[in-house]
Amino acid sequence: MPNKISTEAAPAAIGPYSQAIVCGGFLFTSGQIPLDPATGSVSEGGIAAQAEQSMKNVGAILAAAGSDFTRVVKTTCFLADIRDFAAFNEVYAKYFVSNPARSCVAVRDLPKGVLCEVEVIAEV
Repeated sequence: MPNKISTEAAPAAIGPYSQAIVCGGFLFTSGQIPLDPATGSVSEGGIAAQAEQSMKNVGAILAAAGSDFTRVVKTTCFLADIRDFAAFNEVYAKYFVSNPARSCVAVRDLPKGVLCEVEVIAEV
């Protein structure tokens, strides 16, 4: 049976969904945008700062589920501007040192006008 994961260390869902679900030994996170969980505000400072906050939010959810970045098997990354790809990768590489499978796409818009969003699948 699926188990909902929720932590105050990551932003609350801003719609009718869960932060994450554990099912079949895997954690499936919803996309994490660069919101500060304490204030609900978008991180300022461009793609690097926003990528850092998104990764912190992912990390908080991984921890709440009893997992961590080394157990991530797949990521999906969304960028508002593909020209941010290299700068985003610099931040991404600090967290995903095990080089999980990944998709990274540019999209027209992201919630709250943010520059990036990251979702993961991880072992628990």
